[in-house]
Amino acid sequence: MTPENIAEYLNAHPEFFAQHPELLESIQMPSPYGDRAIPLSERQLAGLREKSRLLESKLAELIQFAEENEGISQKVHRLATALVGARDFPALANALYLHLREDFAVPHAALRVWGKAVPVDFAEAGQVTEAQRRDAETMGEPRCGAAEDSPFLAWFGEATGHIRSLALIPLGSGPVFGLLALGSEDAARFYAEMGTVYLLRIGDLCAAGVAARL
Repeated sequence: MTPENIAEYLNAHPEFFAQHPELLESIQMPSPYGDRAIPLSERQLAGLREKSRLLESKLAELIQFAEENEGISQKVHRLATALVGARDFPALANALYLHLREDFAVPHAALRVWGKAVPVDFAEAGQVTEAQRRDAETMGEPRCGAAEDSPFLAWFGEATGHIRSLALIPLGSGPVFGLLALGSEDAARFYAEMGTVYLLRIGDLCAAGVAARL
């Protein structure tokens, strides 16, 4: 009889150990925690404890993720409230930069808008090349990654040399009319595989605010 035959028999006859309870104590198995042999019942209990430990660890991880997401959601809500309350475009831009810096710990942000009546002396009306516009219009969603060689890096002015990673958020659900660039001195802050759900929401809020005031 092979081990497979025994396994098939036990699977087909789950009442076997109920009919022979003494085997649970007499059958010895290797312990998962050392070299000694332990009864089958103790080995089952050890397995259940390990499963319980893994489940507790997974639950703690899920709770941590939920708390982190709740924290980010509150920050997005505060940003939305500030943008809605902005009386004009300059106030909107100032509120955006303030919340990105203070709430989201994004030290560098650059907003550019085209195709709308932004006063020429505003930084947000700064030069945007045709290539940059085409790039923004074809993104479709936020793009994150290394800052090196990015065509948008120069938007950060004196901070350009310190930027190591970027998040680029196109503005506008129809025709794209702007781009919000977030810069970090941490190379790992914005990376290609990161989730962009909250970046999308920030972009939508920013786009709605800009469109309503210009």
